[in-house]
Amino acid sequence: MATSEYIRKTTGAGKKSVQAVPSLIASDDRLSGPALASKLMLAMSDVLVISLAFVFVLILKVRFFAGYGAFRSLEIVKTPIYLAFFGWFILSLLFVCRRYGLYNLTRPFSGAHELRLVVQATLTAGLLLCGGLYMAHWDVASRTVVVLLICTSAISLSIWRSGLRVARYRNFEKGVGTRNVVVLGTNYLSYALGEHIASNYRLGYKFLGHIAPSSSPDEHTVVSNILGHMDRLHQLTRLHFIDEVVIAQALPNEIVISLLEEARELGIDIRAISGLYSDLATNSSIEYLGVYPVTALHRSRSKVISSVFKRVFDIIFSLAALAVALPLMLVVALAVRLDSPGPIFYISERVGKRGRIFPCFKFRTMVKDAEKKKKELAALNERDGILFKISNDPRITRVGRFLRKYSLDELPQLFNVLRGEMSIVGPRPPIASEVAQYELEHFRRLEVTPGLTGLWQVQARQDSSFDKYIELDTAYVENWSFWLDVKILLRTALVVVRGTGT
Repeated sequence: MATSEYIRKTTGAGKKSVQAVPSLIASDDRLSGPALASKLMLAMSDVLVISLAFVFVLILKVRFFAGYGAFRSLEIVKTPIYLAFFGWFILSLLFVCRRYGLYNLTRPFSGAHELRLVVQATLTAGLLLCGGLYMAHWDVASRTVVVLLICTSAISLSIWRSGLRVARYRNFEKGVGTRNVVVLGTNYLSYALGEHIASNYRLGYKFLGHIAPSSSPDEHTVVSNILGHMDRLHQLTRLHFIDEVVIAQALPNEIVISLLEEARELGIDIRAISGLYSDLATNSSIEYLGVYPVTALHRSRSKVISSVFKRVFDIIFSLAALAVALPLMLVVALAVRLDSPGPIFYISERVGKRGRIFPCFKFRTMVKDAEKKKKELAALNERDGILFKISNDPRITRVGRFLRKYSLDELPQLFNVLRGEMSIVGPRPPIASEVAQYELEHFRRLEVTPGLTGLWQVQARQDSSFDKYIELDTAYVENWSFWLDVKILLRTALVVVRGTGT
C-alpha cells in the first residue's frame, strides 16, 4: 500500500530556475551511485563463494586425494604458492566476469544464458591460471587442486547465481527492492516503454506513470496515466518517492540540462533512450531497460554499501538485545496479562519506508477500548499539529505507565527490526491518519527505514511542537552516518536509565 493513497492532492509551486552548467552533465557516474555499489557487492559475494570452494578443495585433496601429486597437508602452511595461484585465479575470474557483463546492474540475458556465461568465465579464468602456472614454472602446484578448484568454482558460482536470481525475482514480485520509475514523455515510444516496464516485474522497477514535458496540451499525447508535468518534478518526487526518470521523448538540450540540475538536488537518476542526447552522454555506455537501450545522463550518489552495513548492524544488535531481554520480556508479558484484561501485545499498522504499511509490535500499555476513547479525549491533546499526547492519559494502565517510563513497551519492535520493517535508529513510524495530514516537506522523513529510537526521542522528546519533530527527523535523514546512530543509541541508553520516557 503506497503512501500516495493517504495523501491529499497538492498544488505544485513553480520549479526554481536553474542556470545550466554543461560541464556538469554526465560527469559523476560510472564511479559512484547504486550501480557501482551493486557491482562491488556482487563481486565480493563471488569472491566469498570461490574462497569457500577453495577451502573445500583443499579438504578434499587432503582427505581423499593425498596420494596423487606432490602435496602434503602441511604444505598449505609452509608455502604461499597455493594462496598465490588462488589470488591469480580470483583476479582472472573477476576480470572475465566483468567483461562478460555479469556484474552489470541490469543484465539483459536469461537465467540459462547467465549460467552459461558463468561457466565460460570460470573455464577461461582456469585457462589463465594454468597459463600463469606454466609461465612461472610452479611445478610444485598440485594439478589435482587446480582441476578441482576450476570445477567446484563453476558449480558453486552457478548455484549461487541461480539462487540470487530466484530470490531477486521473488522480492521484485512482492515489491521488495524495486525502484520507482517514471517515463518523461507522452508519445508512442513513452507509452510502449511504460507498458514494457509495468508488465515485466523481473526488471526490478515499479512503474508509477508518465510525466508530461509541459503543462500545455500536446496533440501527440497517447498516454493516460500522467502524474503531472516537469514543473512539478520536485513535488512528484517527494510524493511518490521517485528513484529514476527515463526520458523517452526528444526535448531541447536546455530543458534536459535544467532537469539534470534539479535531479542532482533531488537525488534521483536520469536515463534517456539511447541516441536522444548523445552529446550529453558522451562518457556513458549503453545499458538496457528490458529490451530498450538507454544511456545514463545522471546517477545519484548512493549509500547502498552504508545501508547494507546498517542492516547487518541492525540484525546483530537486535539478536543480541533479544537474547539479553528475553527473560525480561516474559516478565513484562505476564505483568500485562495480570494487570488488565486484553491481549499482551498491541499491534498497529504503521507507515514505513516509502509508504509501506507494516504491523508494528508493542506491549499493550492501554485499556482494550483505547482507540474508541481517543475521540472523547481529543480536546485534551497537549501536542500541536498532527501528534496526539496527554500527560495523564486515563487510558494507560498501571503497568503500562511503568513500561512507557522506561520504554519497555517497545521491546517487541526488535522483531520488526529482524523482519527488516524497522531499524534500530531512525524516525518513528507514523500511523496512516497522520500521514494523510502531511505536507509536502513532511514526506522526507519517510525516505528511510523507521527506527526504535531517533534524534527526536533523545533531543526533544518533551517538545510538543510538531515542527520540531519534523525538523529533527529531516535532519537525521539528510545527515545520516553510522556514528550519528551510535551517538543516538548512547543517548537513548541514558533516557531509558533515567526513566524520562512518556
